Amino acid sequence: MRRPPMSGTDVLYEITDGVGCITLNRPDKFNCISTGLMDGVDAAMDAFEADDNVRVVLLTGAGKTFCTGADLDEVMAARQDRPALAKFISHIHSMLRRFEASPLPVVVAVNGLALAGGIEIMMACDVAFAGRDKAKIGDQHAQYGLIPGGGGTQRLPRLVGLRRALDLMFTNRWLDAGEAETWGLVNYVVDDDDLAEESLAYCRNLAQKSRAGLAAMKQWSRQGLEGTLDAGLTMEEDLVIDGLLGPDVEEGLAAFQARRAPNFS
Repeated sequence: MRRPPMSGTDVLYEITDGVGCITLNRPDKFNCISTGLMDGVDAAMDAFEADDNVRVVLLTGAGKTFCTGADLDEVMAARQDRPALAKFISHIHSMLRRFEASPLPVVVAVNGLALAGGIEIMMACDVAFAGRDKAKIGDQHAQYGLIPGGGGTQRLPRLVGLRRALDLMFTNRWLDAGEAETWGLVNYVVDDDDLAEESLAYCRNLAQKSRAGLAAMKQWSRQGLEGTLDAGLTMEEDLVIDGLLGPDVEEGLAAFQARRAPNFS
């Protein structure tokens, strides 16, 4: 296990077995999103992406909550200065786009409340685990006359469909883990006591795979959703050819023929 330099107490991060682990570490503030927290996430992602041994990122929250949205003290202070408010909202967007654009798969383990900005973080990740009883997922903005500021109006309809998205945003109701799984917001529902272990085991499995292969699958799957099927298939054809000519495929096929586990560089 190796720990990179920390970027303050709002975020903890470490590398273990090829997995870059990020913990949102403001439990006394329900892990709400502050500038310090976003800076910490940026530092963690910088460290992970620069390390060829890291193949996947695992994100969770400290304490009993995953994340309940933006730090309202910081938002209220920024309301006095429009450029400062715009900078804060833009930082949220860039953090979430970082998860989506990263070559590393980002897995989220929702250990408690994931509300407002919390569900927005969750939606920007690639794979989601949730604790069976403790995870509660929803949007709270309409309750307080707010509009989602972290892409909620854009990602939620894409993931669950327009009517479900509007219902969730209009009513502020919370989904439990099982309902969130039915909606397609969660991939795996596990017992709360097993959440950390099972999500880490999943990530360790991904860490044994080709970093380049995982990155290509993520990039082109996401990019393909923004265009036509024909354009996506053309991109995939080029991708497959490049992959077949690369060293990871050579190692993978050699391992298959030798009936051994591949050892990707």
